Amino acid sequence: MDPALIKLALGGLVLLGCIGLFFGIGLALAAHKFAVEVNPLIEEVIESLPMAQCGGCGFPGCEGYAIAVVNDPDVPPNLCFPGKEAVANRVAELTGKKVTKVEDQTALVRCSRVEGKVSHKHEYYGFASCTAANLSFGGPSSCEYACIGLGECAEVCPFGAIDMVENFPVINPDKCVSCGQCVKACPKAIIELQTLKARVYVPCMTKALGKNVKAVCEVGCIGCKMCVKACPADAVTYENNIIKIDHKACIEYGPSCETACVTKCPRDIFRHYEGRQAIKRNSVDGLKMAG
Repeated sequence: MDPALIKLALGGLVLLGCIGLFFGIGLALAAHKFAVEVNPLIEEVIESLPMAQCGGCGFPGCEGYAIAVVNDPDVPPNLCFPGKEAVANRVAELTGKKVTKVEDQTALVRCSRVEGKVSHKHEYYGFASCTAANLSFGGPSSCEYACIGLGECAEVCPFGAIDMVENFPVINPDKCVSCGQCVKACPKAIIELQTLKARVYVPCMTKALGKNVKAVCEVGCIGCKMCVKACPADAVTYENNIIKIDHKACIEYGPSCETACVTKCPRDIFRHYEGRQAIKRNSVDGLKMAG
């Protein structure tokens, strides 16, 4: 081989090596200069979390919550719903914050579309999502406030706590950790988080009144407000045409509070609530009645 070519090749390799060494040193110096120190406490908090990445805490993932709970004194240590009390206590211990009692909650579908035998006003053909169907005249149901039933809530649940039975979401309270993802996903806003200690509940969110409700649903709330008048604890209110329940006030008053409103409801839509068993029983029974 021509010695001149060999010399040229070796020179090129040396030049490339020098350039690589120069940039390598530059990157190393830059990494050292701009390095961000990681608080070891944040790493400890992350390790204590279940890493469900559900977003129920309101922060972008478990790492986002760990950073916030360590750096922000106003962020409480009990926002990890999947971790429940055990994780709340551990995070409180690590951050030196006071932990408040973790309320056992579960998601609750406030709709009785199946039990009320609500018909369809039209057939929906399109993208299989509740949000998309809702854009088409409010969905196919004759009740514009009813569950659309395409399972968007079930799809977003990171814990598989929602099963679609006859196009209606049935929540398994043993799997539900009240992360709130289904609440955010529902375009009808008919899914709520409710304490398992509640005495009563109303599985209906219609804003329609009287005969308009009766025309489309056999059990829907007609807005008569008899429950509001009957409640001795003033725990039931009627706001924006929807029944609201102050569960704390109801619980503190005692059993007689729940009996008054339940017995006065002419539509039998104001019901006794028995925690986990109530959700399972009423979800299944409602579907059986419709069938």
